Amino acid sequence: MIDVPVFMDITPDAQAQELRCYLKSLGAEISQEKSPKGIEDDLHKIIGVCDACFKEGDEIVIERVLNSIVSILVLIPVERAENPILAFCEKLTKAPRYELGMVALRVGWLLFQSVDEHSPMRYHVYYHLLQLAKQVDFVRFVYKDMEHLRAQFQACPPSNEQMQKLLRLLHEVLLECKQGEQAAKVMVELLGTYTAENASQARDDAQRCILAALADPNTFLLDPLLALKPVRFLEGQLIHDLLSIFVSEKLQSYLTFYQNHKDFVLNSLGLNHEQNMKKMRLLTFMQLAEGASEMSFDTIQSELQLPAEEVESFIIDVLKTKLVRARMDQAARKVYISCTMHRTFGRAQWQQLRDLLYSWKSNLQVTQEGMKSVAAAQMEMLHQP
Repeated sequence: MIDVPVFMDITPDAQAQELRCYLKSLGAEISQEKSPKGIEDDLHKIIGVCDACFKEGDEIVIERVLNSIVSILVLIPVERAENPILAFCEKLTKAPRYELGMVALRVGWLLFQSVDEHSPMRYHVYYHLLQLAKQVDFVRFVYKDMEHLRAQFQACPPSNEQMQKLLRLLHEVLLECKQGEQAAKVMVELLGTYTAENASQARDDAQRCILAALADPNTFLLDPLLALKPVRFLEGQLIHDLLSIFVSEKLQSYLTFYQNHKDFVLNSLGLNHEQNMKKMRLLTFMQLAEGASEMSFDTIQSELQLPAEEVESFIIDVLKTKLVRARMDQAARKVYISCTMHRTFGRAQWQQLRDLLYSWKSNLQVTQEGMKSVAAAQMEMLHQP
């Protein structure tokens, strides 16, 4: 193995010379001679064959070589750096196996952090980083939440079209990495980038948003989707009808829809019927629990169309979701409900919350007055001879 220098204390020209010689030794088609056109042409040629370093068995050496290229890249004036940066990012995404993908991801992140925060190239580097993160199933390396993402581009925000493209990819990557809840938030963010004027153009994004929310086994609060302008443009279509069922209807409504549109659910949308049934049973139970302090096993069996022997296991599954707080009494064949999450949160729920807060306020005032009376009585006793 050839010893590759760290490239910390040598000039960019000397660094490029070392890189050319090293890549040449790995069989890359590149001259060892310095380009007469200068460092930028040298860098262009080095990037063109830099993937030859993936043949090297030592990942530490590979990372040092790629980091060296980054150290030269950031010295190129920003107005001339676009093509080299894009070419280098493309090479990084071609890492042939997982371990090298992780190396490429770290190098890409170094490049992203090294590009001037006012440069529009930060967007393009980040887009390629997401592609790398998908390949190695490690999106959390580059994405924490939407607030963190916006902060990355605060000095040079992408255009609305670029942000939409980025959010579509991010949604895809998060789903691939089994982060359904984060993916749903990203899709809502994407739909929020459309205005009333162009919401009709968001048909595909709106459908993807609905589909992702329905398919995610951990997404139960679907009501906010109906308020999004692009989703409103789907009113009257089957996918909007199906969303409405998951938002506010019971299990039987879904079963009727499924019987009438089985091909649409299974083939057009690619949804899993058994998973849909499981989610609708949970949502139906939540709706039944909203107005009840207790529920019999017979009611649960009838409303949710469950075999008698599956009622208890279903209740256990409900309690695991923490959507409902309840206690099961097997002897009495009942469930005692203390509270439940609302499937929808509209005017009635806001009124209920308002009444609850006023009740708390009234109780606190009564308690305060009682404490004042107790304190006054104690002071009076202290002053008695």
